[in-house]
Amino acid sequence: MTRAVVFAYHHVGVRCLKVLLAHGVDVALVITHADNPKEQIWFDSVAATAADYDIPTIMPDNPNTPDELQRIRDLTPDFLFSFYYRQMLTPELLAIAPRGALNMHGSLLPKYRGRVPVNWAIIHGESETGATLHYMVAKPDAGDIVAQTPVPILPDDTAQEVFNKVTLAAELTLHRALPALIAGTAPRIVQDLAQGSYFSGRDPEDGRINWNESAAQIHNLVRAVAPPYPGAFTTVMDQPARILSTRLIAVDCGKRPTPLLTLADNRLLVYCADGAVLQILTLEIAGELITPATLVLRFGLGPWRIGD
Repeated sequence: MTRAVVFAYHHVGVRCLKVLLAHGVDVALVITHADNPKEQIWFDSVAATAADYDIPTIMPDNPNTPDELQRIRDLTPDFLFSFYYRQMLTPELLAIAPRGALNMHGSLLPKYRGRVPVNWAIIHGESETGATLHYMVAKPDAGDIVAQTPVPILPDDTAQEVFNKVTLAAELTLHRALPALIAGTAPRIVQDLAQGSYFSGRDPEDGRINWNESAAQIHNLVRAVAPPYPGAFTTVMDQPARILSTRLIAVDCGKRPTPLLTLADNRLLVYCADGAVLQILTLEIAGELITPATLVLRFGLGPWRIGD
């Protein structure tokens, strides 16, 4: 029987762990994270899933310490798998598994190596992303590719909607590739890193709207950081506001030196700097959801100042 040690977190971790079990892999140990109380936990629990299957589970602060390395060596795994585990694994750890250490990444490598690839793909207006199973090396997301599955990004998809697609893509990718991995016949496709790029993580402050950008760029930011992420933020009439959903309206009304929020046919519209119009579908001001009617009651008839 093939034995594995699994590093996993998030939806992808749960679904890929279940794929291994469905294929008869002996998962000797699951290594996951303790949930951060400061983070909104909107995804499934790997620890709970492992407990359902009576799989030993640990949550070390650092999996690369000598004690943890020895713990994993003693289990003699054939493979190591990383499914949305958030810490880098050292070459010494990766070398423990004689048949390889593999990671599931949420993009079509070599594009969008690094952190939060789904969010970055939406921000850049991509129409496609996916999941990639690849061997791990010292450089992040740079090892040989075993398999990929693409998914579409529709024009109004939010990050959570795309992440759900990528989760399914990850499950399908592993399910299709695992028999060949176990048999030792899986392909190894060398990545051309020059055809992609590396992106770092994002902070809530990165959700600030720059109203000098085009309506399309602002729309992409809004959907990339929409809840359960922190949301895109700005000001309306100098009060703190979050714009949680938008729709791009393909109308060229002429370029404007400053954006303008107005009401038309009971729709909140922003005439953006590039002349395109953005409909605000969900607006929050000072923590309160705002309808067009309540906006008028609060600030009088528009148009209203938006942005710093």
